[in-house]
Amino acid sequence: MANGLVTLVAQELRRPGGEALARELGVENALADDDCGEAPVVGIPWPSPPTPEAFHGLAGRIVRAIEPHTEADPMALLVQLLLAFGNAIGRGPHFMAEADRHGLNLFACLVGATAKGRKGTSWGHVRRIFEATDPKWVKEGIASGLSSGEGLIWAVRNPIERNEPVKEKGRTTGYETVLVDEGVEDKRLLVFEGEFASVLRILGREGNTLSAIIRNAWDTGELRSLTKNSPAVASGAHISIIGHVTKQELLRYLQNTEAGNGFANRFLWVCTRRSKCLPEGGNIGEVDFAPLVMRLTEALEFGRRIGELKRDNEARTVWHAVYPELSDGKPGLLGAVLARAEAQVMRLACIYALLDLSPVVRSEHLLAALALWEYVECSARFVFGDALGDPVADEILRALKKTPEGLTRTDISNLFSRNRSSENITHALTDLLATGLVECTTKPPRGKGKRPTEFWKAVQQ
Repeated sequence: MANGLVTLVAQELRRPGGEALARELGVENALADDDCGEAPVVGIPWPSPPTPEAFHGLAGRIVRAIEPHTEADPMALLVQLLLAFGNAIGRGPHFMAEADRHGLNLFACLVGATAKGRKGTSWGHVRRIFEATDPKWVKEGIASGLSSGEGLIWAVRNPIERNEPVKEKGRTTGYETVLVDEGVEDKRLLVFEGEFASVLRILGREGNTLSAIIRNAWDTGELRSLTKNSPAVASGAHISIIGHVTKQELLRYLQNTEAGNGFANRFLWVCTRRSKCLPEGGNIGEVDFAPLVMRLTEALEFGRRIGELKRDNEARTVWHAVYPELSDGKPGLLGAVLARAEAQVMRLACIYALLDLSPVVRSEHLLAALALWEYVECSARFVFGDALGDPVADEILRALKKTPEGLTRTDISNLFSRNRSSENITHALTDLLATGLVECTTKPPRGKGKRPTEFWKAVQQ
């Protein structure tokens, strides 16, 4: 990102009349550099740690208490803690975006460079904290094994009734409603998938309904399948998902269809890796978590009493400053993955507010959410790069990056051994040009009847 969102807030508030508010928000000295770190010679860098605002409040205090005693990435601890809290409080707290109701259920996928990123270790610490605050939810409300949309619905199903005939002396005299299944009363469900690659493989199977049901679970919690032999439906479901995967698995199994149809942009993609080496382990048993557990219990009880959350005046000022950039679409596959930025940020901000026992979203909660979202953006850029999702366009872009002096239209056609039509190549070049990833110059023809020569180059990002 050319400018971080937190930095953008500071810039906007430097306008006449905004200086005092910038000082109050503590962002007047926000860094103006790229939050993703300096680009290396080759490839996209691993995301730099987020600004301190991301570790605001109770969530930050819990992470700081655990962090010295684990090899897990602090971002893995933070994101899973926020997600678990958002599920444990249930469906009551929400915010409205025009006519859409947004619950505080989140989906997140921790992406490691390798399988040794201590992702599972991070979840163990978070689960342990919630076992001390809401053991019933941990025991009954956390499950694994996503395999089908119908299976997900069944886990949070409504009561199932059926009309059966009433017979007297062998003759049907009427019908009565019979309760076939009592359903599930508690509609909170956190799905934990330590091997998220297996879920991605399932999504690619023809006829599988899992992707559509997962999208509806994020949107509304009103779930039903059109499968003929599946009588189960679910209303008011409050479903969250945590997945763990390596970058290689993700790129191998996440198909372009799922990236583009809205499945991917309902997830927070979070790069995580081992933070340190502790051959003897930490001393987590010596940490007194009692005050933090007490505060987290209080926040859970508080959150369950809250309905709609709204921004206060200062938070609205911040929101107006960042909304244009949040809502401005980005090109290619990365843009598809980040397309729900506004809603994701507000869900996070509401969770930060409830952890502060606040019934309104204040500026510090929104700034915390923005800091975390910046890390998500940088993570998504590291994972998905600047690919467009069009194989022809992506191959052309890779070739142009390897050829700083540029390629002619003939050179580009030769990349595909002339097995791609001129129309395919023109379409790909037009998309690349529209996204600002390439530039085109022309040289005059060398003789009468000749066409100008096109030179295509990758734009340095």
